[in-house]
This record gives sequence, structure tokens and C-alpha cells, in this order.
Amino acid sequence: MILPIYTFGQEVLRKKGTEIAQDYPELNTLIENMFETMYAANGVGLAAPQIGLPIRLFVIDTTKWEEAKNAEKFKQAFINAEIIEEWDEPWKFEEGCLSIPGIRENVSRKGKIKIQYLDEHFNAHLKEFSGIAARVIQHEYDHIEGILFTDKINPLRKKFLQNKLKEMSKGKVRADYPIKPSRK
Repeated sequence: MILPIYTFGQEVLRKKGTEIAQDYPELNTLIENMFETMYAANGVGLAAPQIGLPIRLFVIDTTKWEEAKNAEKFKQAFINAEIIEEWDEPWKFEEGCLSIPGIRENVSRKGKIKIQYLDEHFNAHLKEFSGIAARVIQHEYDHIEGILFTDKINPLRKKFLQNKLKEMSKGKVRADYPIKPSRK
């Protein structure tokens, strides 16, 4: 089932997600719905806060992303994830977000990460990722921490976007996928 994506201005996007247990109601269905929602919006990642759930869950699928041709391609659900370490030279890359349609900006992130997480079967993993894979994980991880990519952009660029973001937080936003705009 395709779910509406919450857009900039929704309070749930600013909440730190809570951990979930293995008996979380209909977890497998939720994960399937998140992947379906992400694909319908042409995304490579989607976090639970983006569909209105303040929990520590996100999904990623980089297998169809053009820029990821030379990067590790993977499809994975991340439950109760914690980034243990970020290192390597920071590099800028233009990011967008399904919760902030129509805005893309350069964001500087470290090139390598180590993350621990549970998969959809609640098996524990401790893995390292680099390049595009690390970037996508960091972006989605920020969502479960209540952080948006616009928090990490150049202050001058952020000031330039201030009016667009203000309008978006009032519900004046359009996307070619189902959304749930803020009504402030």
C-alpha cells in the first residue's frame, strides 16, 4: 500500500524516533508498504517519520539509482540503527528529500560510516559503508534523529530557501506522489 509522505513542517519529522521491538504490530507489512511508497515516489530511501511514525526504522534500495552504478547496491530495512562512527574526507553531493519536494541542495557528509542495526528478521548487523551507500544511510538516519538535510546546508543557501520552506510548512506544496502537507 502506498502511504502519503509527510512534508516539511510536520512535527513528526523533528522527533527523535523511539526504538521498536520485534513484536511491533504488522512490522513486515509496514516495511513492505514503506518500500512500495518509496518506489512510487522514485526515492532511494524512506524513514518511518516520513510516513508519520516516530520510530527508528528506515528502508533503502540503491539498486536502481543511476548515480550508484559504481557504488555498493543494496536493498535493506534498518531497525533501531545507530551510527557508531563516521570518518573519511567530507564530500559535497546534491541531495533531495521526499519530504521536501522540489528542493535539492549540496550537503557535506563524511565518506565512510560504521552502523549497527537490526534487519527485518531482527538479526543484528555491524557493517561499514562508503560512498553513495553511506550518504543515503546518513540521510535516512538523520530522519530518525529528527534532522532534515536542510539543517546541514550552507547558511546562506538556507536563508535563500527560507520563504519556500515557510510556504511548505503552511501546506503549500506539490509532489507527483501522495503527500500529507503541514497545515500550520
